[in-house]
Amino acid sequence: MSSPPSTSSKRKHSDEGGSDADGGFPFKMWKDDTPSSSSSSNSVFSLFAAHKYSHFSVGRIQFFVRMLSGHTIVLQASPGDTIQSIHERITEMTGIPLMQQRLIYGRKQLQLDQTIAECQIQKDASLHFVGRMRSILYPKAWKLVNELVCLTLHFSRNYSVGARPSLTSIMWEFLAMKLRNPEECSHEESEQQSEQDHFDYLQVFIALAAPEALVMLYMSSYLPNKEAAQEAIKIFVEEGIAEFPKAAYIHFVPIILEFCRLLSKTAGIYDRLYGCCRSTLASVLVYYEPERTKASIGLEDIIPFVSDLAVKFSKDFRSNAESPSLHGPLENEVKDFSKFLSYVKREINYSGVHLPVEVSLPGLDRKPSRNAKEITTLHCLFVDLLSNLKKCMMKIEEQVASKTRQGKVILPGGSVQFPAILKELHELSKLFCGCNTMFWTAVKQTKQALCYLVVNYGKKESCWWITHDMGVTNFEVRRFLAMSLLPEVNDDCEELQEMIIDRSHLLEESFNYISNVDASFLHGAIFMEFKDEEATGPGVLREWFFVVCQAIFNPKNALFVACPDDRKRFFPNPASKVHPLHLDYFEFSGRMVALALLHRVQVGIELDRVLYTQLAGRKITLEDIKDADPYLYRSCKQILEMDPTVVDQDVLGLTFIDEIEELGKRKIVQLCENGENMVVNSNNREAYVDCLIEQRFVKSIADQVKHFAQGFADVMLSGNLRQVFFQVLELQDLDWLLHGSGVDIDVDDWKAHTKYSGFTETDDQISWFWKVVGEMTMEQKTALLYFWTSIKYLPIEGFAGLDSRLLIHKSNGSCDHLPTSHTCFLRLCFPAYPSLSVMQDRLRYVTLDHVGYSFGSW
Repeated sequence: MSSPPSTSSKRKHSDEGGSDADGGFPFKMWKDDTPSSSSSSNSVFSLFAAHKYSHFSVGRIQFFVRMLSGHTIVLQASPGDTIQSIHERITEMTGIPLMQQRLIYGRKQLQLDQTIAECQIQKDASLHFVGRMRSILYPKAWKLVNELVCLTLHFSRNYSVGARPSLTSIMWEFLAMKLRNPEECSHEESEQQSEQDHFDYLQVFIALAAPEALVMLYMSSYLPNKEAAQEAIKIFVEEGIAEFPKAAYIHFVPIILEFCRLLSKTAGIYDRLYGCCRSTLASVLVYYEPERTKASIGLEDIIPFVSDLAVKFSKDFRSNAESPSLHGPLENEVKDFSKFLSYVKREINYSGVHLPVEVSLPGLDRKPSRNAKEITTLHCLFVDLLSNLKKCMMKIEEQVASKTRQGKVILPGGSVQFPAILKELHELSKLFCGCNTMFWTAVKQTKQALCYLVVNYGKKESCWWITHDMGVTNFEVRRFLAMSLLPEVNDDCEELQEMIIDRSHLLEESFNYISNVDASFLHGAIFMEFKDEEATGPGVLREWFFVVCQAIFNPKNALFVACPDDRKRFFPNPASKVHPLHLDYFEFSGRMVALALLHRVQVGIELDRVLYTQLAGRKITLEDIKDADPYLYRSCKQILEMDPTVVDQDVLGLTFIDEIEELGKRKIVQLCENGENMVVNSNNREAYVDCLIEQRFVKSIADQVKHFAQGFADVMLSGNLRQVFFQVLELQDLDWLLHGSGVDIDVDDWKAHTKYSGFTETDDQISWFWKVVGEMTMEQKTALLYFWTSIKYLPIEGFAGLDSRLLIHKSNGSCDHLPTSHTCFLRLCFPAYPSLSVMQDRLRYVTLDHVGYSFGSW
């Protein structure tokens, strides 16, 4: 086994023939007087050149260009290629301007417009390069890359364990020399020149076909050689790129693209190194801007990677639809898919690509496109991927539907990535006429499966596309999306809010604590206790949220008005200004409602549609005031439904004014300019109703709504998302979150979610307990639940929606003792009462209204 030449010996060889006066290469790429020899590095390198420029196309000839400095460039071309194209290739490889180049063959100078065939250039012919040439940029970089290629070629023909340290050290040295030497740069060099430096510097790597050499070594059957090439490539595409400023990332794109192409064709799309290079390419494309670089990356370059991933996904979906397995799309693959598609969409918008004739969908632009093939491929990928994903989702649909019988859902591999893939398909569907309808039809057919995946495995950034059609959502999905806009409670002790509240001054003391704290601290945990009471912990916090919100919305405090026909539903009181701090209290109210949602506490109140609609940034309509003012609603409906001829007879006697009572006085408000002189008739009655509603339920409470909204936004991750929170939810969703289920307590459900400590389910005391509870009124059941847990209103899921199961604990006290509770742990404690009547008496007492919280320990 031959050993590789030492790094020092190779560098000495590379230093031969320094920068010539005439500007030739300052080193020898290789030296070989017999270029046709198959054993020389020259002929091996020509293989790379052939791959780089012709992809081994049939009918091309190979020839040699000998430079004045003695080195040789190996090229391939088709007989029909022009001499100018050869000059341009030499410029790309050496940096020598075309105007400074001359090619001689058969003692004649070749003209730019001549073809290879016209010049009668034969296979393996030698052309001579002459002319006045300038010195190339980055001579040391050329030496290093040339050395890297030569070493790679050497190791590819020889088995040696010395490949790894030699290649990696050269790779690191090349990447460290990312700019010209200081003496070669002027201090006044602009940022634009700096970017040009990066481009020219990195072009050295491609010009000497380093990617081809390294990939060939990676395909070696000798493991040390394969590992050496792998490490060198990973250094370039992962660690090395980090050495450059982000502005230079665009110049890495052509090189990483070349690595991806070569690895895809040789190692295959399932190869790990290919996956690594593909991920880096997807990431650096974010920084790619065509106008900032000479390299041109088009749709034809990127679509193959989109296709590779889409084909893999479709294969996984087909496999899982037939027989669910552990295999499926991986998170990093889906991220790459998203990044590539993002570039594709950006390129389509940037270059004005038109949809091709081949995609025969109605309404498409029939204008020819240079990217017709790629766009057609993209459309086919969309249809195939959506079809196969739908089949896989149908399997999940069946699993979800049978969950109640089996108790679990068996998901195909990679299912957690389905919402993210659907997000990308949704974006793709917008590019083709008719595909958007196709997409939503498929999604609606698998709604149950989609909702299950979103709620259980979804990430908010990959699920918001669902809101474009709320028909594919359910309450759980909408809750998931809305709650994702609120922060997680931060349990850091440094941000802990400590409060001691006197029950006799509940509202004002709570107001002082919450209103005076900086909004950034509202995300922290809250520790609170009531003055002169021992109980602390989550149970007390839940009680505090409940009693404070009940006080805020108590009509006696004049902040909110209860709807006449639904006393648990509220909207702002237009007359709240009687309190000098009313706007501050509305801001406090917004904070408290958001905090209750943040801490998952049902506080037993509901917002009326008048307030909800404005918080969502929508216009108030007649239907929105139905609960807030039933009398006005009926009156306006009658005006709109009356016979036009009757209205025009002025039987209503209405003008565009509104009479209101404010602080005990009647006040007339003009609904529009000169409203008192504008009679309501059949033509303007709709405008009159709109103006009246605007005055009563928008203008009159505008300040109150604004401050409530500000307080709510203070608790959110971003105040700008406040409207989005209410837009995602339907009013009934918000009711369930704030008030709870709103249905009677189910004793069987209660019993099913209760466990025992010291008792067993068959003990007499437990049988008596549930018999007594089953005979209670709804008010008594609610009081017992509140005593036990500090929860008066259950979540929409019932007892299953609580953080944990309830516990009945056997205490060691006397049977004369009443039950006690530890609300933090949802624990009810009582001794082994001797009879049903005793149990009934003790439970009756703790359900009295005045007891409430008296026996809670924690």
